[in-house]
Amino acid sequence: MWIKICGLTSPDAVNAALELKVDALGFVFAESPRRLSVSQAAQLAQSAHGRAQRVAVTRHPTQAAVDEIVALFKPDVLQSDAADLERLRLPASLERLAVVRDVAGEMLNPPARILFEGALSGSGVASDWQLARELARRTQLILAGGLDRDNVGAAIARVRPFGVDVSSGVEERPGLKSPARMQQFVEAVRAAARAAAQTGTEDSS
Repeated sequence: MWIKICGLTSPDAVNAALELKVDALGFVFAESPRRLSVSQAAQLAQSAHGRAQRVAVTRHPTQAAVDEIVALFKPDVLQSDAADLERLRLPASLERLAVVRDVAGEMLNPPARILFEGALSGSGVASDWQLARELARRTQLILAGGLDRDNVGAAIARVRPFGVDVSSGVEERPGLKSPARMQQFVEAVRAAARAAAQTGTEDSS
């Protein structure tokens, strides 16, 4: 199960995420309590190079802002709303992660991988799991929105996503990640993924 921890703002949080061997770390450049300057994010992400994908998280950015992020932060992935990615000029080598917000039923030809989110990123509000489940049958869907250690198991069982993304659900307060909650979340995800795999094996036998 692919795991991203988003909205990292401190070296302690980055180190904790790397020790948990998650797949991706998100650094926020959109309006948020977790927003960083490009130079702050670049410094925080140095230790992640080669160990986890460094994701630049934006929403409706200007071309100038993206150019600065690409030049100075050097992300592995640019995350933004699907419409943003269609209009931006981006390097061919930069991986894109399109954010889709509760409109799965309207997407006839989704990208190969999407992040399915609620109306407002980082708000702790759950996305529509039924719509997510429908879309997860057609693309690699990363589920976000209101996930935490208590509900992520049920979310994985219901949606069967490719991966999950958490931010507020592992925080002590907005913008401050809790290493203990991060560990509990990751353990819950991996346990749920094992259970889902076992169920799939039983179903196919």
